[in-house]
Amino acid sequence: MNVRLISGLYGGRIIEGSGTNRTHPMGERIRNAIFNKIGFELKDAEVLDAFAGSGALGLEALSRGARKVTFIERDRVAQTIINSNIALLGVERDATLVKAPVASWAKASHRQFDIIFADPPYHDPQLSTVTELFRLLKPNGLMVLSYPGRSETLAETGVVVVDNRSYGNAAIAFYRKEGA
Repeated sequence: MNVRLISGLYGGRIIEGSGTNRTHPMGERIRNAIFNKIGFELKDAEVLDAFAGSGALGLEALSRGARKVTFIERDRVAQTIINSNIALLGVERDATLVKAPVASWAKASHRQFDIIFADPPYHDPQLSTVTELFRLLKPNGLMVLSYPGRSETLAETGVVVVDNRSYGNAAIAFYRKEGA
């Protein structure tokens, strides 16, 4: 299944989908809603695309003005597709693929990000890992979490849910890290 980048420098370009049934590709309607909401925050942002799948969220962020994107993905098929999509768009300088489980990478990382996309597998939402990702947000940073529509949102000290939207079987929560 191919994915269309929606807007920005690479808007309209087709990238390869995840290629594996172990991921749940986010629909274009949901991606469009996310990026319409946060578009103004992308200019020169450092972005983390956790549980990256095809890399569509991070690549859309680059298309819309993000400075750098780090993709974290453990699935080898998905890793190959992300590398292919990065090469297809010619964004090797601005994109880094980390081939590791998000949980182990997040525990060891000391990097900070302006925006984090977390789209864990719906059959294994890895809430402790998502909670660990909050630590990697810069003050006033934003996390966009995709989760099954019937689940509860996470609560964590130092981050506030600023919006929560439902799209059928999927829901998106927007978290803001409190300023320093």
